[in-house]
Amino acid sequence: MTLPGSLDEAVAALAAMPAAVPVAGGTDLMAAVNSGLLRPAGLVGLGRISEIRGWQYQDGHALLGAGLTHARMGRPDFAALIPALAAAARAAGPPQIRNAGTLGGNIASAAPTGDALPVLAALEASLVIAGPGGGRREIPVGHLLAGYEMLGPGELIGYVRVPLLHAPQTFLKATGRTGPGRASASVAVVLDPARRGVRCAVGAVAPMPLRPLDAERWVASLIDWDGERTLAPEACAAFGEYVAAACIPDPAPAPDGGEPGTLPPAALHLRRTVATLARRALGRALA
Repeated sequence: MTLPGSLDEAVAALAAMPAAVPVAGGTDLMAAVNSGLLRPAGLVGLGRISEIRGWQYQDGHALLGAGLTHARMGRPDFAALIPALAAAARAAGPPQIRNAGTLGGNIASAAPTGDALPVLAALEASLVIAGPGGGRREIPVGHLLAGYEMLGPGELIGYVRVPLLHAPQTFLKATGRTGPGRASASVAVVLDPARRGVRCAVGAVAPMPLRPLDAERWVASLIDWDGERTLAPEACAAFGEYVAAACIPDPAPAPDGGEPGTLPPAALHLRRTVATLARRALGRALA
């Protein structure tokens, strides 16, 4: 294993060994190795790179190092900065996972159940990618998760740029039978009073977080942004149903013009779970 001391050294090591795999906490990587799904030709350890294990402030944004662990993000000082991301970090499995797993690893592995992913999608975060020769480029986090843009040879996720909204934001998840602490569904809700908007992202129900844009616009139009920013329970419940139906839609009609099919019981249960999470997340953000 190669153990570089800086981000640029890590990039150079990856460029020199194209078949090598970067490793920080290793929570996903080692599970794949132990199960026989992955046999890396080499490893580039990122644990000694201090510059990506903290954060800094930059033009109204927080620049988060990709090496931040879930345990570090769960602490009160970070929670005061980005509450929803701290809540997701605290929910990311048992202590041994939280102590080892990193923000960058959660993004790079792009597992649908990644707890940080819906929060980053709702916050409209971007990634600072480090490349050979000291190069840096920035892309929206959703572009990487959707496969619109990919990491090139020798590139690493160095930082995550998150806007500091200083506004209510929440993260909730329901766990299922996919593994300890793994989400069957998760929801992040962010209020943005400056733009009079509500942003919502749903995780674990699709290969990448889903943004129910119509539901966002609808509920934002109901909020009195100049007043107390409250909604009746019925409106929060309707928002939850709107979000769930957008993310888990009814089956399409049959090609012969017949009636639409019905959701199987498992999908119907998942839709109800998403509706409940979205309703509660919005209610807590407004409260």
